[in-house]
Amino acid sequence: MSALGETTVAHGGPLRSLNALAKLAGPVPVMIALVFTRGVPLPLAFAVFAALVLLVGARLGAGWVLVILLGVPALAAVLGASFGIWVDQATLPADAAGSQLVLAELGDWRFTGAMYLVGFATALRIAAIILLAFVSGLTTTGAELVRALVQQLRVPYRLGYTALAAMRFVPRFGHELEVIRAARRVRGVDRDRGPIAWLRGTVGLAVPLLASAIRHAERVALAMDARAFGAHDSRTERTISRWRRRDTVFVLGFWLVSAVLWWAVETAVA
Repeated sequence: MSALGETTVAHGGPLRSLNALAKLAGPVPVMIALVFTRGVPLPLAFAVFAALVLLVGARLGAGWVLVILLGVPALAAVLGASFGIWVDQATLPADAAGSQLVLAELGDWRFTGAMYLVGFATALRIAAIILLAFVSGLTTTGAELVRALVQQLRVPYRLGYTALAAMRFVPRFGHELEVIRAARRVRGVDRDRGPIAWLRGTVGLAVPLLASAIRHAERVALAMDARAFGAHDSRTERTISRWRRRDTVFVLGFWLVSAVLWWAVETAVA
């Protein structure tokens, strides 16, 4: 996701102008609270709420819009069946919703609608947490997050920028892997097919990729030493991360809407 580089998935929108910490402070308490919920209504409501925040507050590409509108719901539906299979029907109330609806049957074992609903509730919690995480993840770069952590939360810059440098290894490894594969294809190394050939090729990629990673790590370490990284307790910043009034408004507004939504769902279900 966006935390690996200097660009974000979102191409603009109100969320892009907010402080990185504001986009964490708003959703994170809700994400933690959702872990302890039960049932379908609450996670469903917050999944819809998070999707609306993303679609209205960020200019996303068509691919990510499809992920939010179709991909995440499809994932929740599949995970609901996967989790529901492990539910013991005997532990559910006799009058539970869907208990009389048999979705699948194998010998004496029956997969009922009640079992699926229990699994689906768990899957919806995961889907809602994913969508809430997208509020920050799709609209914030790794550099923005690190700058906010260092400047606002006073995280030691040695930790922050070292972590950022490590995260940037990931896309570089992907590029290096493509280069190594292209070189092997040019030499005719990857002509064989089958699982044994695939395993041999994968092991063969590990050594040059590891050597490239070590060389890159040494270059990064030398560059950081040349700039006296870590020599002082603090350092100057080229880009200042500021906490503005709109960040406070966003966090308080997010909490307020979440509290009202939580109360409304609980009242409607009760």
